[in-house]
Formats: sequence, structure tokens, C-alpha cells
Amino acid sequence: MHSTVRVSLVWALCLILGACATPEPESVEPTPGLIAFTGARLILGDSNTVIENGTLIVRDGRIEASGDSVTVPVDAQLVDVSGKTIIPGLINAHGHVNNVRGLEADPAFYTEAHIENQLALYARYGVTTVFSLGGGGPTGVAVRDRATQDLNYARLYLAGPVITADSPEEATERVNAIADTDVDIIKIRVDDNLGGSQKMPPDVFTAVIDAAHARDLRVAAHLYYLDDAKQLLVAGADLIAHSVRDEAVDEELTTLLNEHDVCYCPTLMREVSTFVYESRPDWFDDPFFLREADPAVINELSSPAYQERIQNSRTAPIYKEALQQAKTNLKSLSDAGVGIAMGTDTGPAGRFQGFFEHKELELMVEAGLTPLQTIVASTGDAARCMHVDDHLGSLSPGKWADFIVLGANPLDDIRNTREIESVWISGNQVPSTE
Repeated sequence: MHSTVRVSLVWALCLILGACATPEPESVEPTPGLIAFTGARLILGDSNTVIENGTLIVRDGRIEASGDSVTVPVDAQLVDVSGKTIIPGLINAHGHVNNVRGLEADPAFYTEAHIENQLALYARYGVTTVFSLGGGGPTGVAVRDRATQDLNYARLYLAGPVITADSPEEATERVNAIADTDVDIIKIRVDDNLGGSQKMPPDVFTAVIDAAHARDLRVAAHLYYLDDAKQLLVAGADLIAHSVRDEAVDEELTTLLNEHDVCYCPTLMREVSTFVYESRPDWFDDPFFLREADPAVINELSSPAYQERIQNSRTAPIYKEALQQAKTNLKSLSDAGVGIAMGTDTGPAGRFQGFFEHKELELMVEAGLTPLQTIVASTGDAARCMHVDDHLGSLSPGKWADFIVLGANPLDDIRNTREIESVWISGNQVPSTE
């Protein structure tokens, strides 16, 4: 019989008996640690690149691939995020993980458990990396060093105690003592607190910077005044950790920042925290805030006695006006190409970790940055500014898989960064309290 006829007879018999259905493909067991997130908008973070309908592949805690033409491994666990937006985890270049509980500070509070609780709080709000600029110590270093691929709270980098000294010799001694504790960065304050204290003089802060650099440590500088910012940059400071707030920035400062490749951290919400409790803030009724807030703290900050104290504060109205100057200066420096790293100064009493970071993004957009510029300043640029961009800050292959899945597009409205559906650190989903 001709082969064609034989085949036809076989298929006819199959149809009659129903025995030749297409075989089911053999199931493939998902490989642990291999996850494919499919269908999302990807905001990469290290550039202005936005990929619609993209795929993100995570393997063993790191990003293996991202883009719109990615081949999904057959053994990957599939997570359908169609219509969602994925952004890198937020990086706070100036926060604090410290000894504050509620509105009280006590050295006894600085325990590993309390540090981890603060880092978990940051993480639930999508802040996956925190630079704690001051107030840290060996206990924090121990928590930092315990970070593993199984991390499910924010990554921690920290300065030790803020350097104070009365002479260059004392400054050098204190830098070396703190460097010996294996911190990541050194922090100084060059500020007179609106005339309320003595400012660190140039010979002392220069000694701090020189001693830190000799130990291969960068220096973050707290400041307020334009002239101090210029002097610090000439002396070699590596990060401007607050906004210039006394007057408009000028070409000289812009040139110094760009020529020295020093970034600028606005901390706009720091100013807000100095005056906002003169009355009850609107966000005290915001579910995004209330899901983590301590009712006792809200009650204390809403009390007539606390509000009266802020209303009678000498400095509160000055800082309220300074906020407007800070926003203007942020826009000017961003337009001039200065690197901007999002920071908030959260951690002290009344500066709410996690929530304030999202308020900071709003203020940055109010200052004139676009939502995309603001997201990049809070992810890829913050990582570059803080010298961790080799493994953090973007959705690029090889980076740690630290990212947020959002239910709405933050490019349409920066407040959509609040629409958090899940947070991932090292490819691990951060536990939610809900």
C-alpha cells in the first residue's frame, strides 16, 4: 500500500476512535529562585528608558534580563503583572536608622531588633536601601553585615556618630576611631542652627575630610548656607546632604558640584517636619500613612500643647520659608546637570520612615522635576551618587533584584508610587503587615 494511503487510513482511524489527540506537553518543574514577571511597564531607573509591556527575569536574587523581547525560561515561575509598573526600589541617600521610638530617643533603643524593625518599615514602603547618615554604631554594622540573599528588609549603609571636634587634631582622631568601626561614610555638620549654635570652622572640617579620605571614606556634609557649601566643596566634601536654603544657588556652586562630581541631596521633607505640626497635617487621615503609624504618636503631635510649641517656635517660620528656597534651588541645580540623590532625613522624631520618602517625591515634582526625573533621582542616580550603582539602583542585568510592583503609572502622577502591590529585595517578596 502507498505510504500516503496508509497515513490517511491511520488518521481516519484516529478520528473514529478519538485516540490521536495532540499529547499534552510534559510539565516542567519551576526552578527555585527563577521568576519571570511578564507584561509590566518597566522604568529602568538608570536612564530615561521606559519599556512598555516588558519582562523582568530574576534568578537567584539578581536580575537576569529585562526588556520587551526577553525569552522566558520554560522552568521559570510566572508572575503576570500585566498593566502594572515596575520601578527599582527607592534609595534614600539620607535617612536615619537610629534610637528613636515614637517621639523618644534613648541609646537603649539602639538594638539589632529595633534596627531591623526600622529597615522592615522602610521596605514595606518600597524604600529598599537606606544610607543612615549619623547616629549609627557597631550594632548597626552588625545588622548591615548580616544581610544575605534572603534579605527581606531594606539594605543598610551607615555613618557612625556625626563628627564633632574643637581642633583639627581632635577631628583626625575621631575620624580614625569611627573608621575603625567599619562604617561606610563619614558625616559632619557645618551649620549654626539659625544662629543657635557654633558652626564647625573650616580648618576642622577640612581635617575631617582629609582624614576620611586617607581612610578611603567619603564625607557627607550637613549644611544650610550657600557659602558653606562652596567652602566644603573646595575642601573636598563628597555629598551635599541637605539643600542650600539661605539664598539662590549660583553658577559658582553649580560649577563646583559638576567639576567635583558631587551630588546634592535635597531633604525637602526635613523642612516640612520643622513646622507642619503647628496644626494637624492632612496626611494624618491618609490610609497610606495610617497603615504603619502609631496612634499614640499621632495623638501627641495633634495635641494643643505640641501645636502651640511649634506655633511659638523661633525657627519654624524661617524653615517654612527656607523650604521654598530649597525647592527653587533643586530645580536650578537639576537643570544645570548636577546629580540629584533623593533623601529625606527621616528617622528623628516626627519624620516618618517610609511615608516621608513618598512625600519627598511629591515635593520634588512640585519643585519642577518631572516624575521620571524624580524616580531616576530616587533609584539609579541615587545609587550612582552613593557609589553603589555596580549592584543597585536599576532593573539592569546583574543588579540585585530590588524593585516595586505598582498598580498605577507614576509617570502619570507621582503619587502613584503609593500604589504598592509588592516589594522585592534580592528577589524575595517583602512581607506585608496587611
